[in-house]
Amino acid sequence: MTRKPASDLRRGWTTGACATAATKAALIQLWGGDFPTDVTITLPRGETPTFALAHQGAGKGWAEAGITKDAGDDPDVTHGALVIARVSASTGGVVFRAGVGVGTVTMPGLPIAPGEPAINPVPRQMMTAVVQEMAAHFGQPADIEITVSIPGGADIAAKTWNPRLGIQGGLSILGTTGIVRPFSCSAWIASIHRGIDVARAGGVQHVAGCTGAMSEMAVQADCKLPDHAMLDMGDFAGGMLKYLARHPLPRLTIGGGIGKMTKLAQGAVDLHSSRSQVDMEQLALLADDPRVAGANTALHALEIAGPPLAQAVALRARAAAVALLKGADIRVDVVIVDRAGVILARAA
Repeated sequence: MTRKPASDLRRGWTTGACATAATKAALIQLWGGDFPTDVTITLPRGETPTFALAHQGAGKGWAEAGITKDAGDDPDVTHGALVIARVSASTGGVVFRAGVGVGTVTMPGLPIAPGEPAINPVPRQMMTAVVQEMAAHFGQPADIEITVSIPGGADIAAKTWNPRLGIQGGLSILGTTGIVRPFSCSAWIASIHRGIDVARAGGVQHVAGCTGAMSEMAVQADCKLPDHAMLDMGDFAGGMLKYLARHPLPRLTIGGGIGKMTKLAQGAVDLHSSRSQVDMEQLALLADDPRVAGANTALHALEIAGPPLAQAVALRARAAAVALLKGADIRVDVVIVDRAGVILARAA
C-alpha cells in the first residue's frame, strides 16, 4: 500500500469545531427564524472553515443543528459522528450541558472540573464567542444554554481512554485549534525528518519539538524562535530524537504538557494515548509522595505533589532525550507547559 506524503494528507475538524458550527446554525434559527444551508466559523488561529448542516430541528424556545464530523485522513474514531448542538435561553450567561453521547467528568486531573460536561476549555471559548457574535447581530442577550449531543457517542467512547480517565457516558468535545491534523505515523515522522533537514540546510542553530499547539506557542515565544525552527514533533519524540542523533543540530528544546513529558521521562518514545500510558507507581517514586500512586492522570499527580514534581519530570525527560541522542553533540532542554501556556518547569 502506498502512503500519501504528509503534505497530501487531508486535514479534518475537531468535535469542538463541529459543535461550534452547530451552535451558530442553531442560533441563527432561534433568533432569525430560518436555518442556513451552511455556516462559517472562525477558529482560534484564524482559519474560517464552512460546514454543511446534516441535521436540524426546532420547537418552542429551542433550536438544534448537527454537523457530521470529518476527520480528514486521520483514522479518528469520531470520524463520521453527528455532533448536535441544541440552544435555548438560560437564566444568565452561556451554560453548557451534556446531551446523549457526551460524557460527564467524574474524576479530578482533567481541565474540566468533576460534575461538568466533558466539553474542553477551547471549545467552550469558541461556542461562547459564537453566542456573543450572534447575540450582537440579532440584538439578543447572550444568555444561552448549549446542550451538545453525539448519537452513539457512548459506544464510540468505549474505544477511547475516556472511561479510564473518569469521563462517563460518552465522548469529550475536544480541540485546541479546531483542526484535526492527519495521523499517519510514517508520513508524520517523515515530515519531522524533512523539518530537521531544512533547518540544517539553513544553518539553524536551535530547533524545538513540541507535543501540541499550546506548548509550541509557549516554547516559540520563550525561545524567540522563527517558524522554520519549529519541528512538528507531536507524539513522535522517538522519531525526532533518533533522526537528530544521526543529523545533529547545536540545540534542541522539547516542549509539552506534564502528561506527555512524564511518558518521555518514563522511557516512551511514542507519546500517543493509545500507545503509551503514565506509570503512576513510578511517578509516585519520582515525586517521593505515595499519594501520587492513586492519581487519575499526570495532571492530577501534579495537583497532589505540586511544582517540584514538574521539575523532577523535566529533569528525567531531559535525561531520557539525551540517552536517545546516543552521544550526539546537542544541547538539550525540556520545558513543561500547563494548559494555559504557562511554563511550569525547565531542565537544561
